[in-house]
Amino acid sequence: MAGTISLGIWDSNDKLVRILDREAKIDKFTVEENSLSTTWDGKDNSGENLAPGKYRARGYVVGKLKIDDAGKVESTPDAATDHVSVKLVTNPLVADTRSVMEVGIGFDAKGSFLKTTDGLPLATINESPNLTRVMIQKNGEKGAEVWQETGAGIEHFRISNIDKMMAFDCGFFELK
Repeated sequence: MAGTISLGIWDSNDKLVRILDREAKIDKFTVEENSLSTTWDGKDNSGENLAPGKYRARGYVVGKLKIDDAGKVESTPDAATDHVSVKLVTNPLVADTRSVMEVGIGFDAKGSFLKTTDGLPLATINESPNLTRVMIQKNGEKGAEVWQETGAGIEHFRISNIDKMMAFDCGFFELK
């Protein structure tokens, strides 16, 4: 599956402690015979060394999303929330059915983005500074609507192909 890769490190309490890659292209990784590889320096997002212990790496491949600017609107729908359920593409390396995950919407100084509910950024929606609130609502199996508020009003975006995401698990490892 083509797309970008977001990869994180979780501690033994299943808390995201490091974002290794955010919307990285495949060429950022070392391509090996049956895998992609990268390295981690054992630090958290603040640059501090993490304690020895068990950690887990996992991530998502996000296919090409189509994001359309639907313009300014007067209000956000009552049904809009901070997350939606998305049916993921089946990972061919895992013998299971298509899994469903909760995808959240977030924002920072760089703009709005889709994220896992535990905080791993998956895909940029819009690069607008000064956001104060973002909301999302599902629109069928493959789409979502996003509203983002600034001091200048509410902007509306339509996302297609939101179902083009695949989860992968890199497993557990011990940090010594």
